[in-house]
Amino acid sequence: MTAPVVLMYMTTWCPYCTRARALLKQKNVVFTEIDIDAVPDQKAIMMQKSGRRTVPQIFIDDRPIGGCDDLYALEQRGELDTLLADH
Repeated sequence: MTAPVVLMYMTTWCPYCTRARALLKQKNVVFTEIDIDAVPDQKAIMMQKSGRRTVPQIFIDDRPIGGCDDLYALEQRGELDTLLADH
């Protein structure tokens, strides 16, 4: 069984990124962050993959989850743990 691959496009100054990061850390999720300010070419990749311009943009196993509100909505519905479960 392997852990899911979690990727979050973010910026260091974004409060929504901070909230999303906090939830993922609270759940002991290992995730990769890509700072689109530090690596500007990644913004275009993020937009192509997600269809969105805002951060954070979170992906679990290449599935676009959306932003912070979307992540917390999954948590409230009890669906986040299922997505994060080893498979």
